[in-house]
Amino acid sequence: MRTSFNIPDEVIEEFDRVWQDEGIENRSRAVREAMLEFIETHSRLEDTTGEIVALVGFDYRHHDVIQELHGAQHEYQDVILNTSHTHQGEWCLESLFCRGAAERVRELTYRLRDFDGVQRVKVMVIRDSVE
Repeated sequence: MRTSFNIPDEVIEEFDRVWQDEGIENRSRAVREAMLEFIETHSRLEDTTGEIVALVGFDYRHHDVIQELHGAQHEYQDVILNTSHTHQGEWCLESLFCRGAAERVRELTYRLRDFDGVQRVKVMVIRDSVE
């Protein structure tokens, strides 16, 4: 199937550099592999149940979303145990140490991804079925 995407030039340039450095045959193959990895990550997060310990990391432009982000984080105080914040020029990097129901951590992750000013959200489940 053929399809098209609107992707910033700098992202395409970096993507092309990476797949070529890895020796992948062509951009289509690299996109296919990236999509499969995205699906796998999503499925892993969706399949996690019970109480978990997780680290949620994300980066964002401070002035674009800070008030809304703080509001969202307050809604998830039941699972956010600790936060860490650092400045990286125009961007901020934040990490949330979480413990609680997998469903709540998953909701928090999806909520953070919903902000236009947030560039990337990564979740690392450190321990599942915590007792």
